Order: sequence, then C-alpha cells, then structure tokens
Amino acid sequence: MFDISRKQKSLRAATAQSVLRVSPSTLERIREGTVPKGDPLPVAKVAAIMAAKDTSRLIPYCHPLPIDHVSVDFELSERAITTTVTVKTLYKTGVEIEALTAASVAALTLYDMMKMFDGAMEIESVRLVKKSGGKGDFRDAFATPLRAAVLVMSDTVSSGRKQDTAGKAISERLVAEGLVMEDYRVVPDDLEKIVSALREYSEERQLDLVVTTGGTGLGPRDVTPEAMDRLIERELPGVAEAVRAFGREHTPRAMLSRGRAGTRGKTLIVNLPGSRKAVEEGLDALLPALLHAFKMMEGEGHP
Repeated sequence: MFDISRKQKSLRAATAQSVLRVSPSTLERIREGTVPKGDPLPVAKVAAIMAAKDTSRLIPYCHPLPIDHVSVDFELSERAITTTVTVKTLYKTGVEIEALTAASVAALTLYDMMKMFDGAMEIESVRLVKKSGGKGDFRDAFATPLRAAVLVMSDTVSSGRKQDTAGKAISERLVAEGLVMEDYRVVPDDLEKIVSALREYSEERQLDLVVTTGGTGLGPRDVTPEAMDRLIERELPGVAEAVRAFGREHTPRAMLSRGRAGTRGKTLIVNLPGSRKAVEEGLDALLPALLHAFKMMEGEGHP
C-alpha cells in the first residue's frame, strides 16, 4: 500500500451515489411493504454502513481507517432507487472508496432482495458526487509567487566538514510549493551572524518567508531561538507546536526542539531542526496551510 505515515490527519468526507433502475411495480411493492424478504431499504442501509467499515478488507490497496460517520439516504423516483452515501473520517487519507463501496453494496442488497419479482433490474451507475479534506483544501493561490530564503545554521556544514542535506530539502520543497528561492545560505552557530542574516532577509530584502534549519536543540552552540528573541515582533506559537506535535508522532525526541516561528515586518520566519528527516516531517506538518499566513497579513482573513 501507499505509505501515508507522513501525512497529516484532517477531516475528510466523500459522498457517492448509486442508481438502481427498477420497474414501477417494484417501487409500489416497497411503498406498500409487500416485498417478500421484508423492507429492503433499512436492510440496504445497514449493508451500506457495514460495507463502508469493511472496505479495506475488500479492496486490496485501500488503507484501514476509522470511520467516524456514515449516512445513507434513499430516493424513490418513477423508475429508480437512488442511494446517496456520505462517509466521514478524521484521518490521513480520504474516504472516496468507502463511500463508493457503500453505495455499491446498497444497490446490490436492494437487487438481491427484489430479484425474485423484478428480473429486469439494472444497476445503472455508481459515482462519486463530491469529496473534501486533505491538503488540497488548504492550498492558497497567489498572483505573485512568494519569495523565500533558506538559512542553514551549522558549524560543521559552514566549515566544510559535512554536506548540507536539510537546507536543500527545504529549498526543493518550497520550490515544489510554488515559491521563488531568493537565497540559500549557510552560517555557523553564531548568534550575531544568525541575527544579521535574518535582519537582512526581513528588513533589507523584505522576503516573504525564511525557513531556518539547525541550532534549535540544547547543544552548547544551539542559539537559533535566542536569535529569534532579538527579531520576532509577532510570535506564532501554533506553528512551532504543529512541528513538534507532528514530529512527536514519529520520534519522542521531537519534544527537545526549541524551534520558534514568528514575523518581523511582513517576513515570516520559521525554525526547523537540523536533520533532514526532521525537516521533511516539519514541512509535512506545515505545508501548504502555513502559506495562508500571507493572506492573513494582507487582511484577507479566512476563506
């Protein structure tokens, strides 16, 4: 199955619909309660709910996931029964297949209960009506691409004793999100040099986003949070909390990060840890929702 271990949980929903073509006399039997096997609608409803919960056992590449809600509604028209199923979950992947499976099983259950007297029944269609949730719902569009920089704080990288991978991972990810990389720089774990670089980015160049990596732990040379003390005008504690909370799901050591986030002027500065793995997890936690901050700073608020 596809690896979803680095995806974030979010509220996801999907609605699917099936249409069973039947004869008018069959619809009359349902309305009059004369179907020999009993009322097919409540049976089909239960079958649909069970199918939604058991989808991963039927569809090989479908992930097992918690089902938080299933609704099943029927509409009887002149020659058809339309079943509409909505499924919701608070999880890492969507529930489109669960909704489609439930709608399909509802139609099959109806067919089974009425085939003895309506041999011309036909499952006319099964389709996805709508879905919501996931990263796509939190992606903002910008008329002018956001300008960004990556600042790597590391004594070993700046001295040439080690190759940087974390900073490059940030650059690649930001470009993939549509940002324009204005600068990539490596500095030692030196408080004054870090402050100087961040002042340049925020005051002189007035970049939109600066993502730093390194210097957020408890090492004797880890001074990135102290540099932020001198710069941040408006702190965004939720950003740093999101990074730590998501990282904590992968390693308990994520709680040892002192990374911060905040704005100076209209520049958003975000600290990430120094390892490539921690950086990738941090970006998974933040993007693309983080970029909505720029809409807020322009006074656009929430959608």
